[in-house]
Amino acid sequence: MFEPTIPFGEPELMRISAFQRYLDDLTNQDNSATNSRLSSLGPSLTADLMRFEQDGGTSEALEVLAACVRHSQSVTIHLQWSDKVIPMTVFPQERLVHCPLDVPTMLDARVTDLRVLHVEPATLRPPTDEDHGALVGDRELHFPLGHVLWELALRGNRTELLPEIAGIAAYRVAPGLDLGGLRLSGALLAAVDRLQRSTTNLRDMSLWPGFDRERATRLLNALYLQSGLIVSRTHPEAASETSWFGGLAGR
Repeated sequence: MFEPTIPFGEPELMRISAFQRYLDDLTNQDNSATNSRLSSLGPSLTADLMRFEQDGGTSEALEVLAACVRHSQSVTIHLQWSDKVIPMTVFPQERLVHCPLDVPTMLDARVTDLRVLHVEPATLRPPTDEDHGALVGDRELHFPLGHVLWELALRGNRTELLPEIAGIAAYRVAPGLDLGGLRLSGALLAAVDRLQRSTTNLRDMSLWPGFDRERATRLLNALYLQSGLIVSRTHPEAASETSWFGGLAGR
């Protein structure tokens, strides 16, 4: 029988062809590709993920991770990476991920090539679990969730604001936000410093040195997923963006 989550001591990654056969079997059994991809998840998380799958689209890794963080639900995300499948278990409360592949190595590659194949409830337990009978992954295979979110937001496939921060809004970095350990320099570092001192909207941020609309969007997503973004719908800077936002709404 197929075991959906690779045991923590197993160095081998499943080939995409074998995993796809398993997904095809699930689809045939459930008569629903969506059910097979989002099996056994809670209804609120499933509904959240389905927002990204309208019009035949598929969820991107950042979108799935963001939804898991919002709902504080531990899941295993099976990602296609080249011809292999990487099972990444996400622990939102502990701000950790467990992955049999070295995460920095994976993130240094083309993260736009990562494709979500399947999402399921986590079978592994976080390293802080006090139940000695629980299946806890090797501590060496745990990595900071914040680092994964940061890299995927800045270099992944998503180029639009996440739904929770989109629309008419103004943004500022929360006081005391710790971004230590993240890759942050040059124009990005200057932008974060500026956002710590003043509130701005997406339009104005897109005109900053070294920025355009996509780069501004990516940074706002990244800061939001570090729990470091203050979003205001009533600030004067949000109101001043209304006409520009309306002009871009169809893009």
